[in-house]
Amino acid sequence: MKELPIGKNDAGQRLDRFLAKSVPLLPASLMQKYIRLKRIKLNGKRAARDTHLCEGDTLQLYINDEFFEKPREDNAYLRVSSPKISIVYEDENILLADKKPGQSVHPHDGEEYGRTLIDHIQAYLYAKGEWHPREEHAFAPALCNRIDRNTGGIVIAAKNAEALRILNQKIKDRELEKRYLCIVHGTPKPAEGTLKGYLFKDALKNRVYVTQQPQKGSKTCATRYKTLKTKDGLSLVECELITGRTHQIRAQMAAAGWPLLGDGKYGKLDKRYDRTYQALYSYKLSFRFTSDAGILSYLDGKTFQVQTVDFVQEFFG
Repeated sequence: MKELPIGKNDAGQRLDRFLAKSVPLLPASLMQKYIRLKRIKLNGKRAARDTHLCEGDTLQLYINDEFFEKPREDNAYLRVSSPKISIVYEDENILLADKKPGQSVHPHDGEEYGRTLIDHIQAYLYAKGEWHPREEHAFAPALCNRIDRNTGGIVIAAKNAEALRILNQKIKDRELEKRYLCIVHGTPKPAEGTLKGYLFKDALKNRVYVTQQPQKGSKTCATRYKTLKTKDGLSLVECELITGRTHQIRAQMAAAGWPLLGDGKYGKLDKRYDRTYQALYSYKLSFRFTSDAGILSYLDGKTFQVQTVDFVQEFFG
């Protein structure tokens, strides 16, 4: 239990607004619950959330110590009162989440803590009692792969250090197959094949460039593709990453003359379609182990797939 004395500068504030500033890691919904359950008391008695504080009052807070820490990236999960995750698969070692477009996987560019995919996954595991951050010295549930904010699809989270180590190595050794669905302008010719080239990343502009000749700082890139359907000048294409570079599919398809629908960075937005971000989804993940996978051996040969992809239903349903 912690006590917070109310001084002259705190007087006159509503109880809930004072708590929001004094204990910023305590979610608003949880605060209301604790007030109702008398785990937050004013002068030893129950108080309503809109009670105005007076100089000389004392708040008694019967809440976990971690809520009194300062907001940081490593405790952002505490700000998530109701974790929202679309789970494709989960066991004692891993969790596969279907990240929706518009959500970042990690905080960046001053993004508020508590909104990213990893925040929600950590909050979910914390609420389930599968992760006890106070008992861990270094490990926290972590993501093994990333997806751009406006790209949707399967993201892998490791629940323990051993699973994280194995998955990171398997990804490095290309023992996981990731397949994407995208909609492109035009009709790819040939209907299926492999796009190869060299990709150079301009960090300042946050974009990449594809060339057929290597240049300083460039890396090889290769994407297999297969046209599934064509309709009204658009094509539904399945892509498989052979290499995993930043914006690889978006840049390579655009360089080949088939920019993704809604991709204003590597193509042009078409006013005929109400879409302002890329029609790209990492919809299928397969584990193809060629070496020992330790505690994750049971995943070998398994494939996981999201149930629906919005733009497939909209344009080719």
